[in-house]
Amino acid sequence: MTLRRTTYLVIFTLLALSAMLAVKWTVLTPVPASEVTGTVPAGTAVVLAPVTTEAIRHTIKAVGSLRANESIMIRPEIAGRIRQVWFQEGQAVEKDQLLIEMDDSELQAQLAQAAAQLKVSRLTYERLKRLDLDGKRYVTKQQLDEVAGALQVSQANHALYVTRLAKTKIRVPFTGVTGIRRVSPGDFVGAGRDLVNLEDLDTLKIDFKVPETMLRHLAPGQSLELTTDAYPGNTFHGTVYVIDPQVDPSTRSVQVRARIPNPQLRLRPGMFAQVLLTFGQEERALLIPEEAVMPKQDKAYVYLAQDGTAQQREVTLGTRSRGFVQVLDGLTEQDTVVRVGHHKLQNGDSILALSSSPH
Repeated sequence: MTLRRTTYLVIFTLLALSAMLAVKWTVLTPVPASEVTGTVPAGTAVVLAPVTTEAIRHTIKAVGSLRANESIMIRPEIAGRIRQVWFQEGQAVEKDQLLIEMDDSELQAQLAQAAAQLKVSRLTYERLKRLDLDGKRYVTKQQLDEVAGALQVSQANHALYVTRLAKTKIRVPFTGVTGIRRVSPGDFVGAGRDLVNLEDLDTLKIDFKVPETMLRHLAPGQSLELTTDAYPGNTFHGTVYVIDPQVDPSTRSVQVRARIPNPQLRLRPGMFAQVLLTFGQEERALLIPEEAVMPKQDKAYVYLAQDGTAQQREVTLGTRSRGFVQVLDGLTEQDTVVRVGHHKLQNGDSILALSSSPH
């Protein structure tokens, strides 16, 4: 019995010594921080982006509405009945082509009467004039003046009816395309009644407004690109030809007008269009992601990654293009900026660069 107790006591003592040695080894051996579950090296996790260089165009974006190069509503200058319509709706017509002919029978009669009166007045004047040629005054000067005046009245009356008669034939003032007519043959129309619209579609115009701050970049002859919802994926090209000399005081903008060639007549007046006007190009522009920029009041800042820390830097921005923005001042080509995570930083904070956005 004594031997068994002694054996148990020895075994217990050995186990106690082993446990004490294990605890001592654990306390004295340091554990690296990176091996402790749930810990990471010190620093705020961020995603970096290098400053890149790329050729960019300096552009102005605007919107506007297309209008015909020339556009009018054809209206008669005199009242009358429409005798004949000489065009089809939507037809291409040439300058001076006959569009509408109005009844001229009454004017023809009035013109014949005026011509007869003119003939009588001319004969009377010439007869009295011959009587006065021999130096003997068979007629008084007053009579001669009255006959001369009557001749002038007859000439004016005849010219009046010639002009009115010409207005019964309505002709095309410029080459274009006719619209939808508002009248039919046999209609009696008054002076100024809408008959049909005429549009010159070979070249269109577009009016758009540009902020006055961009006025120094505008000049006639600049090229522009135009896109429409009607033709997605298609780009049309035009040229600025006039800039309004007056700035709109209510919007602080200036109106610009450009011409757009339209040989296939795909574009139509009234279409809404987006305009991209190019006013310059730079071959090696410094670019950073737009999301790296922190606007504060009227200034812009970025965090520059330097030696494992974030250094706040004020920058001057330029043209924006496809998610990037040009840096005019404040950075160099060798710099790297914080793209994601800058909202958690203070100037001088340590940073830990990640390959993807932090959660």
